[in-house]
Amino acid sequence: MFYHVMLCVLLILPYHAIAGTEFVARVLAVHEGDRVTIHYRGKNEMVALRDVNGPEPKQPYGKQAKHATAAYLANRDVVVRDITKDQEGRTTADILLNDGRNIAHELVKEGLAWVQPGEVHDPALKDLEELARASKHGLWSEPAPVPPWKWKPTKSARHN
Repeated sequence: MFYHVMLCVLLILPYHAIAGTEFVARVLAVHEGDRVTIHYRGKNEMVALRDVNGPEPKQPYGKQAKHATAAYLANRDVVVRDITKDQEGRTTADILLNDGRNIAHELVKEGLAWVQPGEVHDPALKDLEELARASKHGLWSEPAPVPPWKWKPTKSARHN
């Protein structure tokens, strides 16, 4: 019943009215551990997980992050909360599993994503990252894991 009510609300509200609310969407594709395409209100939109950054596909644990995200989300209905545009113009949101778990929390706990540096909307993420580091889960088992925001420039420089 909840999903039907939310669907009716979504069909009535314009996009800007959705920011700050929750709605149900279908995950159509998982592009990377932290980026998916969702379908809602008759359209598809690429969404990045808020406050986290997964390893790039060719980085250590990049494929594992994508596979984990796909196992959680692919072809499933999820709850999307607080969809908005970030400072870089990307669409970001919290994506929740049907049991209420936040997918970003799950990836950080498994050592398959970093918490973005700077201000974070969800302070629990930083605690989860510290626990994953201390437990040496996933990418934290590497001697010196390189975050994607530092890895990208190195990768680009090699192709010049």
